[in-house]
Amino acid sequence: MKTWTNFIAFQIVWFAAVLGAAHGYWWAGPVALAGFLTYHLRAGVRKKGDFKLMAIALCLGFATDTLMAASGLSSYASPIPAAPLAPFWILSLWAGFALTLNHSMSWFTARTPVAAPLAAIFGPVSYYGAGRAWGAVQITEPVALPLIVLGTCWLIAMSVLSIAARRFSLANDNSDPQILQRSS
Repeated sequence: MKTWTNFIAFQIVWFAAVLGAAHGYWWAGPVALAGFLTYHLRAGVRKKGDFKLMAIALCLGFATDTLMAASGLSSYASPIPAAPLAPFWILSLWAGFALTLNHSMSWFTARTPVAAPLAAIFGPVSYYGAGRAWGAVQITEPVALPLIVLGTCWLIAMSVLSIAARRFSLANDNSDPQILQRSS
């Protein structure tokens, strides 16, 4: 998948999920993710462990956002399933983010000592922005503690995801079109 196409596809998922949730359309994020997945599954795209990364990201996202909701540190618009569980629309963001890690974000994941601290900053900023600008997430006041918890979760998540992304990108990948042609 071309780097820019991958990047733009994730941005579409992000805006569909956040704006959809803010307007009561919890399904907009999962639908946009389905489109991203469909595009990603086309012939010629080397998967590089992307679906394993999605599984890891979904587990990390479920843990992070369920912790935030269950502890009362945040609340989510369009909470399907019901709180305190992480809503489907935000899990779409985690899954879509995983699809960028060995593509448009590969330069970032190759540098865990840089990626993890930056994720600890920009992960919470993303939540805060989604809440302030569109009302998709409400961070409990005072915001310092929720943002510190989110930052810690994102530091851990990005550390795990960038290490996994590198490991999966180096592993044999039977989704490579050249490998598939040789085995036929």
